[in-house]
Amino acid sequence: MTEAAAPALEPGPAEFLQTWGESFSQVVGQITGSAVPCVVRTEAPPDLTPPTESDFWAAVTCSGSLRGELFLRFAGATVLRLAQIFMSEPATPEAELTQDHRDAVVELLRQVAGIVSTAAKAGWGEFQLRVEQAPAAPSWPSAGTFWLQIGEQGPDCMALEFSLSAALVAELRVEKAEAAAAVIDSSPSVPPAATLADSGQSAGTLDLLMDVQLAMTMRFGARTLLLRDVLDLSPGAVVELDRKIQEPVELLLDGRLVARGEVVVIDGSYGLRVTDVSPLDPARSA
Repeated sequence: MTEAAAPALEPGPAEFLQTWGESFSQVVGQITGSAVPCVVRTEAPPDLTPPTESDFWAAVTCSGSLRGELFLRFAGATVLRLAQIFMSEPATPEAELTQDHRDAVVELLRQVAGIVSTAAKAGWGEFQLRVEQAPAAPSWPSAGTFWLQIGEQGPDCMALEFSLSAALVAELRVEKAEAAAAVIDSSPSVPPAATLADSGQSAGTLDLLMDVQLAMTMRFGARTLLLRDVLDLSPGAVVELDRKIQEPVELLLDGRLVARGEVVVIDGSYGLRVTDVSPLDPARSA
């Protein structure tokens, strides 16, 4: 990945990844009929295979009360072994890795994700996780890279890599901070004077996010195409968008509109002169 692993897990991301570990252990344990320990680590296991072009990537998109993305990287041998477990095939490391094996791992991850969204509902509300096979590593820089060790140390141990987007890390931090504040506010043992710290508490929550890198996207317009039209695209084809040239372009943060403006050129690169700002909705009503 483009960035090193974080030195430690913060409470929000830690609890979220721990839920993934427990859910993974539950699904694999149900299939094998025996307990399978899964441990989240902040450092890569020493025997983990370095990234290669043959790695398998899965993209998980969070929507609802929790938004953002995470990518999972599997070495080919790990994909094969997990698929063999899921498909009740014998453990044959020399077997050829096929698309059926990759599809099996995606289905395994979807079962794990279903348990995650249910188990984490108390901490982050109603959210959905969409799991898909990704063609390559994420295009955005990772805001946190962690590893899940599956099984005990030894030749049968497997590991996969988690990469969290900056938007997801920010939401995990904010949700846990808001949850902690709600517990304090609702506790009858807290004296009335504690309410004087409310403004400082909000500022502290924002301070947690100030160093988070966020991926911004400029959108010039959109167009809905039939599948046959997409397949007919070729060099020289023109796709007309739904926005006129004089209309402002949109600046998006994790798919959410934050500003509009005019396109400018700065030292040979595109830029945006902001003309209108759309404040982010803390309640995520969008």
